[in-house]
Amino acid sequence: MSKIRLTRPELRRQRDALQRFERYLPMLKLKQQQLQMTIRQVHNACRAVEQHLNDARAKFHPYRSVLNDLAGVDVQELAEPDDIQTSSNNIAGVMIPVFEGVTFPEAVYSLFATPTWVDRALIDLRSITTLRVEVDVLRRQQDLLQRELTKIIQRVNLFEKIKIPEATEAIRVIRIHLGDAMTAAVGRAKIAKGKLTAKTHESEQPTHAMAAADADDKEADA
Repeated sequence: MSKIRLTRPELRRQRDALQRFERYLPMLKLKQQQLQMTIRQVHNACRAVEQHLNDARAKFHPYRSVLNDLAGVDVQELAEPDDIQTSSNNIAGVMIPVFEGVTFPEAVYSLFATPTWVDRALIDLRSITTLRVEVDVLRRQQDLLQRELTKIIQRVNLFEKIKIPEATEAIRVIRIHLGDAMTAAVGRAKIAKGKLTAKTHESEQPTHAMAAADADDKEADA
């Protein structure tokens, strides 16, 4: 904890800071929970799409050995996307991409000069590409959400383990100091009052003695 001033203004400042930290902490924890829940959902979705991708690759595997014998039809090139459509979504303050779809180039080839299975192979390969792109987008979602979650966890730990304990301890120390100072001030005031009272008594004693002497003189004259 950094050095603090043991004054009433500093006490107010520390109290304000503590109230601010205690107000922000629940919001940070809520955001942390939202991010953790969303990350689990995205992780499950990604695993499901990855499984579909593996199944699609296994389905397409028999075609790979004959892809080079398609009489000039580049199926793999035709299965590469022309455009990837994504939108954006705000999750707990984090903008993440959302997969919408993929567009492919127009497949132009002779139906008579190519085997009949080429159409099916192209459909299957494009399905693989679509699933691969969707997995990539989901992984980007995970990465963005995980980065934000790391920041939020750091802030929660900062508030819980450092800022709030520091402010609480500072308030305790300042209160003790101010209490001791007030006690000392009261003690000094009592001592000063005692000295003042003693001086008053001392100054009054000669006056009483003179009054008694005057009374004796008056009796003697009588």
